[in-house]
Amino acid sequence: MRESAALDEMICFQLYAASRSMTALYRPLLDPHGLTYPQYLVLRVLWHDGPTTVRDLGRTLRLDSGTLSPLLKRLESQGRLRRDRGTDDERTVLVSLTGSGQRLRDEIGDLTASLLCHVNLTLDELTQLHQLLARARG
Repeated sequence: MRESAALDEMICFQLYAASRSMTALYRPLLDPHGLTYPQYLVLRVLWHDGPTTVRDLGRTLRLDSGTLSPLLKRLESQGRLRRDRGTDDERTVLVSLTGSGQRLRDEIGDLTASLLCHVNLTLDELTQLHQLLARARG
């Protein structure tokens, strides 16, 4: 048996490969704005939820602080967001968008719809896949 065939039979490999393929579809749309896919996800959360704490942002994105902090630092250096210490508790850091970060929403918007034509699935199949992945993630 070929090793690649063995990989193709592994659900974890299929998920990994599909994730990399999906993320790669975003690259040409995000590169002109100087954004990576994880940075885009941070912005999506802030566009949808508004200002939030670093802790809640990490929970939502399922990222630890060692991964999230450099993303936030880079977005802050780009002028897309700001981080402010809490007034009641200095350990709490509130993340909010700047004007530049807000305007980016109008420039980029929801990329999901524009990428659907690159996925060889029907809308029903995509809905089912989404539900299955959410269940598998737990």
